[in-house]
Amino acid sequence: MDWITTVDHKKIAILYLWAGGLFFGIGGLEAILIRIQLIKPMNTFLDAQTFNELITMHGTTMIFLGVMPVIFALMNAVIPLQIGARDVAFPFLNSLGFWTFLFGGLLLNLSWVMGGAPDAGWTAYTPLSGKGYSSTHGVDFYTIGLQIAGLGTLIGGINFLATIITMRAPGMSFMRMPMFAWATFITSAIILFAFPAVTVGLVLLTFDRILDANFFNVAGGGNPVLWQHIFWIFGHPEVYILILPAFGIISEVIPTFSRKRLFGYSSMVFATILIAFLGFMVWAHHMFTTGLGPVANALFSVSTMLIAVPTGIKIFNWLFTMWGGQVRFTTPNLFAAGFIPTFTMGGVTGVMLASAPADFQFHDTYFVVAHFHYVIVGGLVLGLFAGLHYWWPKMFGRMLSEALGKWTFWTFIIGFHLTFFVQHFLGLMGMQRRVFTYLPNQQFDTLNLVSTVGAFLMGVGMIIFLVNVFLTSRRPADAPDDPWEDGRTLEWTIPSPPPEYNFKQTPLVRGLDAFWKEKMAGHKAMTPAEPVGPIHMPSATILPFLMSVGIFIAGLGFMFSRDEFSSSIMSFLFNNYIVTALGLVITFGSMLMRSLFDDHGWHIDPEELEGSEQR
Repeated sequence: MDWITTVDHKKIAILYLWAGGLFFGIGGLEAILIRIQLIKPMNTFLDAQTFNELITMHGTTMIFLGVMPVIFALMNAVIPLQIGARDVAFPFLNSLGFWTFLFGGLLLNLSWVMGGAPDAGWTAYTPLSGKGYSSTHGVDFYTIGLQIAGLGTLIGGINFLATIITMRAPGMSFMRMPMFAWATFITSAIILFAFPAVTVGLVLLTFDRILDANFFNVAGGGNPVLWQHIFWIFGHPEVYILILPAFGIISEVIPTFSRKRLFGYSSMVFATILIAFLGFMVWAHHMFTTGLGPVANALFSVSTMLIAVPTGIKIFNWLFTMWGGQVRFTTPNLFAAGFIPTFTMGGVTGVMLASAPADFQFHDTYFVVAHFHYVIVGGLVLGLFAGLHYWWPKMFGRMLSEALGKWTFWTFIIGFHLTFFVQHFLGLMGMQRRVFTYLPNQQFDTLNLVSTVGAFLMGVGMIIFLVNVFLTSRRPADAPDDPWEDGRTLEWTIPSPPPEYNFKQTPLVRGLDAFWKEKMAGHKAMTPAEPVGPIHMPSATILPFLMSVGIFIAGLGFMFSRDEFSSSIMSFLFNNYIVTALGLVITFGSMLMRSLFDDHGWHIDPEELEGSEQR
C-alpha cells in the first residue's frame, strides 16, 4: 500500500525503474525471438503473422514502455536533488503520471492474450493499421494503450518544467544548472509540444477503426499520408526526447571521472536548445519516398543535416573534457566513453539518410534499422547504463559491483556492435526490413547469423546487470554521501539514499558545479540558505492509482463496444457503453474527491530532523 499510495519522487523513481525493467525485458525477449527467426534462410521458427506482431510490439514496447520509464526514473531520482528542491512541483501529478503510464503499457501488452497483438509495424502506417488489413483488436490496443501511456508522459513533462522553473535553490540560476537538469528541462518542453500531435493521430485512428470514420480511408475521402505527417511530427522529436537525457547523463559522468569542469558549458546548453528546435523541423525526412517533390525533399534534407552541427559540438566538448583530465574508467565512465564513438557512428549514418537521393536506396532496408539502433541502443541505452551505475548508490544506498559492471559493459557493447554493425551491410546489399524470412545464397546468411549471435551476447550483458542488482540488494545500504569522491553537483551533498525531505536546509548555490566549488573552498558541506525549520510534506494518496484504473477500464470498454459476444450479459455491458461509463465514473469520481477534500499535507518538525540525523 505504501508503494501504491506514495507521492515521494524518489519512490516513484524506483517504481518507474522496475516498470521500465519489466517492459524492457519483454521487448528484449521479442527481439531475441525476431533474431532467432532470422538466424538462417527460410526458417520456420515463427510464421509471418507472429513475426509481424513481434516486430510491432518490440519497437512499440522498447520506445514507449522500455526506455522512457528508465529516463523518467533517473529524472525523478535526480532532478529535485540537483536543483536543491525538496520535491517536484506537483507530487500528486507525479504519481498520476506513473500509474497512467503503467496501465497504458499493461493494456497494450494484454493484446498478446486477448485476440492478437498489433501487427502494422511500430509506426502503424495506414492503411496497414486500418480494419481492412488489421481486423483483430491488435491496433486498437496500440492506439488506446499509447494514448493512456502518453498521458502519463505528458503529465510528467509538465511537472518537470514547473519544477525546474519554480523550485531551484537560491543562487541556482539557469546557467548554473547541471547539464542533466538542462537536458530534462528541454526534453520536457519537447514532450509538451510533441505528444499532443501523436495523441491527435491516435484518436483519429481509433475513430477510423471503432467508429468507422474516414480520416485515413481513401474510399471515404481520407488520406493515408496524413497519418505519416502526424506520426513523424511527433516521432522525430521523440528521438530527441529519448537521446537528450542521455546527453545530459554523459555530461555529468565525464566531468566527474575526469576531475574537470565540463568543457564549453554554455555552448552545450545552447546546442541542446538548438537540437530541440531543429528536431521539430525535420519530420519529413522519414517520408522522402512518399512523393512530396524535390522542393520539400531538399528543404528537409538541409534541415536534417543542420542538426549534425549542435550534435558535433557536444561530441567535441565531451572529448575536450576528457583531454588532459585525470580520467578514471569506472563502470559509469566506461559506458560514457563507449557512448561517444557509438553514437557518432549513428549520427554519421543519419547524415547519409538525410540525403534524399541516397535515402531512396536505403529506405525500408536494414541500413535504416542499423542506423536507428546505433542512435537509440548505442546512444540512449549506453547512456542509461552509465546513469544507472552512476546514480545507483544515491538511489539505493548501495554501490553496484565494479567487476560485474565491467563485465556488463564489455559483453553488452561487443554484442551490440556484432548485432547492428553488420546490418548496415545487409541493408546495402538489399535486405528489406520487416520481412520474416529470406531466400538462401543472397549473401545474407552469414551476416544474419553474426547479428543473432550478437543479440544473445547483449542478452548476456543484461543478465549480468540483473545479477549485479540482485547481489547488491542483499548487501547493507552503506554507501557514503559522495561515493565517487569527485561528485560535483548537489545530489552528492546529502545522504545515500536521501531522506524523505531531501535537504534539511535548502543549500545556497554559489556557482556552476556547486558542490565542487565548495570543496575547492575547503568546505565539506554546502552553505545553507535558511535556518532549520519545519518542512512541509505532501500526503500519500491512492487517488492517482484509482484514476488510472478507471481510464484503463474505460479504454477496454470502448475498444470492445462494437463486438458481438456469445454472452448476453457481456453484450449488454459492452455494447451499451456501461463498462466505458464505469471506468469514467471511477476516474472522474476520484478527480471530484481530489477537488472537494483539500489535503494540506503534514510537517516534519526541526526536533525530528535532529533526531533522524543522530540515528
